[in-house]
Amino acid sequence: MSFRRFIQDLVQYRLMVFIALGLFVAGILAGVVFTDELGAMIEPQIEALQEMGGKLSQSPSPELSFFIFIFLNNAVKSLFIMGLGALFGFMPIVFLVMNGMVLGFLVHAALAQGANMFDLIVKGLLPHGIIEIPAIVVAAAYGLQFGYLVMKSIGELGARDRHERSVKWGTFFRAVGTAAIWITVALLVAAIIESTITFHLVQNIK
Repeated sequence: MSFRRFIQDLVQYRLMVFIALGLFVAGILAGVVFTDELGAMIEPQIEALQEMGGKLSQSPSPELSFFIFIFLNNAVKSLFIMGLGALFGFMPIVFLVMNGMVLGFLVHAALAQGANMFDLIVKGLLPHGIIEIPAIVVAAAYGLQFGYLVMKSIGELGARDRHERSVKWGTFFRAVGTAAIWITVALLVAAIIESTITFHLVQNIK
């Protein structure tokens, strides 16, 4: 469960990490380019988040309320997406593209309304996003790897001897367990930063 082992696993599964990153970036670009077309689909999600944010802001301890909501939301979704990757990697693909589109849509819409690029990126996104976004991408990458191994395992069902099958489920599940721990830790740190540093920086944006 060491961090070194986690990094070694990431190197081993680097192809899926790059694919996951590519899907996320593609989602961002889609959100920026097709802002008008995606508005009807994305705006209800944003309004729901804004409504939730308003309720959390009115709580006796906004920072704590935001921390609990952000951490549980990101951690649960990330762990679920790792497991749901078993469905041939479909859910991680949807998760990455949708999250990328929402981010791209938000940034483009804010800039169109005259928001300051520096404040938006450096104050509103960078403090927590530098940890949160890689953690989410890595979680989805493990989901993609899970889907790939399921398809590969199905393809090897005809092998007469077990030693002819190349999919080592024990090794993969060990790697998933290690990744789940470190992804959760990263999202915990990101949630602390977002609910404190980012929260106060955004409040001061004019």
